[in-house]
Amino acid sequence: MSNSKKDSRRTSQFAYAGLERVIHERARLSVLTSLAAHPKGLRFGDLKQLCGLTDGNLSRHMQVLQAAGFVEVSKSFEHNRPQTFCRLTAEGRRRYVEYLAVLEQVVRDAAGAVRPRPARRAARTLASD
Repeated sequence: MSNSKKDSRRTSQFAYAGLERVIHERARLSVLTSLAAHPKGLRFGDLKQLCGLTDGNLSRHMQVLQAAGFVEVSKSFEHNRPQTFCRLTAEGRRRYVEYLAVLEQVVRDAAGAVRPRPARRAARTLASD
């Protein structure tokens, strides 16, 4: 590998291109996590309750996720009452899992960055004596 490729990778180490903006919003992350935990899908009302969102807020986030291909929404009637059913698409599940892998890397990098280094502790101990 050439030095320029190594330098480029080192300078963009914390760019995290895999953190999709569509997912990386608290409410949408909550929706996708809820749907991932329920592979058969959820009724709109149940999803709303799990995510702690209002009807309008969940509806808007579902529109964004649906347009991006993460979720599919189907409507039907049950006991003469309209039902909206939401579920993760296969593509949505794949992209969500990829997103989680990048997020795990962010956590590992952050933990490594804030973990005290032994050399620093030893230098501080010597300086305080």
